[in-house]
Parts: sequence; C-alpha cells; structure tokens
Amino acid sequence: MKARSLPCLLAGLLVGGLLHAEVALLGGSELAAALRNHPPCCVIDGRNALNRAKTPLPEALPYRPELRIKPTATIVVLADTDGEALRIAGIFEKQYPGKPILAVKGGLQGWHGATAAPAGKALGDGAPGATLQFVIPHNTCETGEPLQKLQSKKK
Repeated sequence: MKARSLPCLLAGLLVGGLLHAEVALLGGSELAAALRNHPPCCVIDGRNALNRAKTPLPEALPYRPELRIKPTATIVVLADTDGEALRIAGIFEKQYPGKPILAVKGGLQGWHGATAAPAGKALGDGAPGATLQFVIPHNTCETGEPLQKLQSKKK
C-alpha cells in the first residue's frame, strides 16, 4: 500500500464510522442540515427544571428517567451541557437500539442557532424546528398531563 493512500483509507474509515454512529453531538450548520434531512420525531429537553421554566421549549418533551417514547424518526436531545445531552442520548440509545439520535451541541443556544430562520426568510419558511416539522409518533399517548401541545400557526 502506498504511503499516500494510507491516510486516505484511515480518513475514510473514520468518516464512515461517524456516519454509522447511533448518537451524534451536532451543533450549528451540521445540526441544521441533519434536521432538514431527517426531521425529528421528538425533541427531548434534558435541561434542569429551572431552565425549562425560564425558557420553555413548547415543542419539546421534558426528560425524566421514566420517559418512554416510540420513536418513528430521529430523536433529538438537548440539555444544559453537552455531556448531559450525550448522557441522556446514551440512555435512549440503549432503550431504542438502531434509532438515530442527535445530541445538541451548545444546549438551548445551539438548538436556537440551528433552528432559527435564515436571514431573509420568514420564520417557518424552511427553518427546521421553526414550525412543527417533526413526526408525532403513533400510539405514544400517556395518561395525565399532556407532554406537548400542538399549535397551528395562524395566518
């Protein structure tokens, strides 16, 4: 094997391995592209209760240890720290092996940065997460207080 082709081979293996990873920590344009290509079925908010109360994310399900979902698409997890988002994403990876899971790099700011409307576009005009673009999983009703409320955008 030639010396020049070895780095190319290693780079290909590394990239190939990352593409097949079940949990990915993404932020910025990488997260925006992933959300455009694969809208999430659910957004899990792993922030602490105080931060969730200060800045609610209406489209997100608050994380709790007993939370059970039936993912039909990509699971997105955000938290106060990248490490916590990866920890929670790891829990979902064990519960739902083979399902694509994205941990949001940068927490709430990372989420807003990736889902904000691009300059010159109206909110909801192609910005992932700006409108309800994620799939509501079938048969995931829980009793008690609703986990999320769907609101249509009035025109």
